[in-house]
Amino acid sequence: MQQRPLDLVVLDGGLSTALEEVGADLRTSLWTARLLRDDPDAIVAAHAAYFAAGARVATTASYQASLATLPASLITSCVTLAQRARDEADVDQPDRLLVAASIGPYGAVLADGSEYRGDYGLDATQLRDFHLPRLELLAAAGPDLFAVETIPDVREAEVLVPLLDEIGLPAWLSYTVADGRTRAGQDLEEAFAVVAGSSSIVATGVNCCAPNEVLDAVVIARSGTGLPCVAYPNRGSTWDASTHEWVGGGTFPLDLIPAWLDAGVRLLGGCCEVGPSDIAALARALRH
Repeated sequence: MQQRPLDLVVLDGGLSTALEEVGADLRTSLWTARLLRDDPDAIVAAHAAYFAAGARVATTASYQASLATLPASLITSCVTLAQRARDEADVDQPDRLLVAASIGPYGAVLADGSEYRGDYGLDATQLRDFHLPRLELLAAAGPDLFAVETIPDVREAEVLVPLLDEIGLPAWLSYTVADGRTRAGQDLEEAFAVVAGSSSIVATGVNCCAPNEVLDAVVIARSGTGLPCVAYPNRGSTWDASTHEWVGGGTFPLDLIPAWLDAGVRLLGGCCEVGPSDIAALARALRH
């Protein structure tokens, strides 16, 4: 693979994947956040595995956490655990390792697959009341940035972007997409227009989508915002909300990555079913 600019950042893969590879049972409504309460050392080890694989970013176990389901102290511990893994990492240039506090969509806390549909029936005030306390809580814990991820709906992004600007912590915002549209069925031009002009968002793009959805989406994101792009797809499987399992299969497609980089992707990793070995392969490929 042709060498790329040094500003390229390798992200981690799915935290759930790394945890399941060592035997964690995540088939609960809290998903990875359950281990904030039940096995925090396993979360540290999962972050450490990604750092050892070559990732520069640890994305916290807060995707499905909310103040309705966990105490504030447990939610903020996700940042502390990721920082612990970073501080203990035996890697070159440890000062370049970052902690990104995961902010999932409202649909994630429902644990019914709503993040792959959007359109929850909530108005903007209800979405703001859900997101703002969690954003403020996680920002106060001291992460380097927010990973606002798997957003399925323009209407939720329209609430989140002003809140992110209000808080002021750097963030990336990534949509989950299918068939060239948001999961709620909106045009991607409309979706990325919400991000344009934000004072806090440093990158935008897609995650938790099929790999073949990435290129067209990041081309639109780059054209509409001028921002660097973020891309971390899954393997192309389908989430079964009733069993809390991925159905189908695929591969992590290193052959597609040069085109993504040419289109403006500068934060690159994997999502569900992409584990430490995949990130290690990605990091090796980007070094050559």
